[in-house]
Amino acid sequence: MSTVWIWIAILGLAAISVVTRGFFVLSDKPWPMPHWAREALRVAPLAALVAVIAPEIFLTQGELIQTWRDPRWPAALAASLYYFWRRSILGTIVTGMAVLLLLRLGLGW
Repeated sequence: MSTVWIWIAILGLAAISVVTRGFFVLSDKPWPMPHWAREALRVAPLAALVAVIAPEIFLTQGELIQTWRDPRWPAALAASLYYFWRRSILGTIVTGMAVLLLLRLGLGW
């Protein structure tokens, strides 16, 4: 592929990105949105987070974990319990990582 085509592709993708992302900002009036769409957008970040984290906890090499001797399950459980107890994101991360390291390095799981 020549340099000219690379620049055309870059500029075309940039233009498409600006138009599609700026489309909703260009109007002065608020856009009417159905209630179901508003509710879906409210829970979208949580759904995306679960979609990223759940495979890391429950899968290894693309298959469901078959043993209880995997430190990710207890670490996720401990982190979740800490979050519901204290509502601290930093404490949740520290608790989950501490349990994970304790089980992986201390017990050799």
